[in-house]
Amino acid sequence: MATIGNNSINAKLVLLGDMGTGKSSLVLRFVKGQFLEFQESTIGAAFFSQTLAVNDATVKLEIWDTAGQERYHSLAPMYYRGAAAAIIVYDISRMESFERAKKWVQELQKQGNPSMVTALVGNKCDLEDKREVLTEEARTYAEENGLFFMETSAKTAINVNDIFYEIARRLPRAQPAQQPAGMVIADRPAEISRASTCCS
Repeated sequence: MATIGNNSINAKLVLLGDMGTGKSSLVLRFVKGQFLEFQESTIGAAFFSQTLAVNDATVKLEIWDTAGQERYHSLAPMYYRGAAAAIIVYDISRMESFERAKKWVQELQKQGNPSMVTALVGNKCDLEDKREVLTEEARTYAEENGLFFMETSAKTAINVNDIFYEIARRLPRAQPAQQPAGMVIADRPAEISRASTCCS
């Protein structure tokens, strides 16, 4: 859900992907500028928030980092339901994590919000010598499915901030002109004046 008012946007962002793809590391690098060589697995989901200044607007991202283990899969809809944006993460050195990412894309397309801003992220691009997923293959898949694509490295910080800023930039434009269910638009004088005359 994205809430808009006075040039400020609150947007729920969810990270999805297989265990060990580096979702938590991406968030930690973005929010705190840190990288831990040994990151404990997320249990259920972890919550972070970060405020960005983008195009004369303030965007507060409410970030849900979901667990990648299969046993937590059934909890995922609780986190992506109502999300304004999603980052689906795979590990460029593990083809099975890319195949798993495709399943997340299909799940979001079936159950998610049609106006959701969705990114496909190939993490761990510092492991070029172990690459199993070709950049072009992933980019082509992303284009065919209406996602935007980037490769990142939480370890070296390559493109990490870029992916979150790109999502923030796309958020206002991703919302349709009419007010969709679950979106609150505040500080709109036209709405207020119409409401005040509706019952006279």
